[in-house]
Amino acid sequence: MEETTKQRAHKLMLNNRNVCMVSGVSDVLSFDLAEILLETDQGMLMIKGNNLHVNRLSLEKGEVDVEGQIDSLTYSELSGMGQKGESFFGKLFK
Repeated sequence: MEETTKQRAHKLMLNNRNVCMVSGVSDVLSFDLAEILLETDQGMLMIKGNNLHVNRLSLEKGEVDVEGQIDSLTYSELSGMGQKGESFFGKLFK
């Protein structure tokens, strides 16, 4: 299977620090009530807060909706997280 090099549009919309809609998501690497780690076309996105829930996840469309008290949104480069396209468990058990 050929890997597509075309990037999707990356958009982040935050409403009242309670609802966050993110597009351009390639993978959800981890999530719990305090932290969600997303791989986006623009780098890694870490969402921190309290009582965080992933309400909608569509990796085909590259969209994720998060609800809860959002305290911070932090981007970092992809290079430190393993090869792009590698699964979460592949990275975990390396």
